[in-house]
Amino acid sequence: MAVSSDEPLIRVEGLKKYYDSETGFFSRLLGEQRKVKAVDGVSFEIGEGETLGLVGESGCGKSTTGRTLLQLEQPTEGSVYYRGRDITNLDGEELRELRKEMQIIFQNPQSSLNPRLTVNDIIGEALDIHGMASGSSRDRQIKELLERVGLNASHANRYPNEFSGGQLQRVGIARALAVDPDFIVCDEPVSALDVSVQAQILNLLMDLQEEFGISYLFIAHDLSVVEHIADQIAVMYLGEIAETGTPEELFSPPQHPYTEALLSAIPEPDPGWEAERIILEGSVPSPVDPPSGCKFHTRCPRVIPPEEFSLEQAEWRAVLDLTTRIAGDDLSVEAVETGLDDTSVGNVAGALREEHGVPERLSDPEAEQLLSEALRATVEAAPEPVDTGIAEAFASPCTTARPELQSIDGGAAACHLFDERYADPPGAPAPTRGAED
Repeated sequence: MAVSSDEPLIRVEGLKKYYDSETGFFSRLLGEQRKVKAVDGVSFEIGEGETLGLVGESGCGKSTTGRTLLQLEQPTEGSVYYRGRDITNLDGEELRELRKEMQIIFQNPQSSLNPRLTVNDIIGEALDIHGMASGSSRDRQIKELLERVGLNASHANRYPNEFSGGQLQRVGIARALAVDPDFIVCDEPVSALDVSVQAQILNLLMDLQEEFGISYLFIAHDLSVVEHIADQIAVMYLGEIAETGTPEELFSPPQHPYTEALLSAIPEPDPGWEAERIILEGSVPSPVDPPSGCKFHTRCPRVIPPEEFSLEQAEWRAVLDLTTRIAGDDLSVEAVETGLDDTSVGNVAGALREEHGVPERLSDPEAEQLLSEALRATVEAAPEPVDTGIAEAFASPCTTARPELQSIDGGAAACHLFDERYADPPGAPAPTRGAED
């Protein structure tokens, strides 16, 4: 599938896309404008004839990455190179010429195709704009494109409402192919389709790649969808790349903890399959105020504990959740008190521990003393905030230091578990990439 080349067709370096967030009246009055960090420093390469699968949960920045790469959105920072040329600041005629080389297939064909135009005019628009064909030559090319994507030439005179979802996506593919591009962003092109139709569209895209040597950025939220079409896969979380590698590398344990969770969510047809499903607690944090350190640490089941404490992983995960709430003045003290007959400080503190899954007494005495003191001080001061210093006391590399992508047996992961500086803290789960299944 892949065609080797010394210079990648696409090279993305430190790409960022921030949006102004919706703010209240007083924030605007004081001149405070927070940013939505949709894409926050993404870098990758795509070779000629290759496919990079970009995977992650909804809202992680996948589609924004694709649109910014194509200059449909203006980047906040970073550079995009096409055949070695920086295209970040192109405009006017230069950008228009670039559109012949780089195209996009949208997620929802029903909304991306003009319902008032026939298929002939939808596909023909690209030919008209770039002056690539006219008259009988134009009609002939459109019919050839329709047949190439598995439709009939007679479909050229129909309107979008006369087609099924799979047929509409084939029209979208034909429209992208009309200008003979070298690179296409496939923005979740099969997510709105039935499973059987998904397979047909994926096979069509692979056939077209083999025939025309097209490169793809294939965006999806399901790792199983990109397993067979991608040469490389990049897993994205909250605007950043968490892990990259070939499908073989990502589908063979171990992975970044986030990748492990995504893999565990893939349904298995075997009714006797009993592999453990990894359930990520909580929701994806806001890109307006992302967590410090590793952005995944608020949901990660393998967070590294502080070196000075000996805590088991489950115990530490619960402690981290509670101490984060204490430090952020986000404990529901008053709500807990309303459900208790005895509202003494010790009883309320115990109820808060139980609410967050923290044992009555931690296995590490020093950690227990620090947590108990901070929790007591918080309950006594409620509803007023109090600085307990608990965040500093329980600081971990995962909460304070942003991990960088590190090469690991061919792939790369942005995770402190693979950083030699944090290799063996007490209670830390050992990374096992490269180990036997």
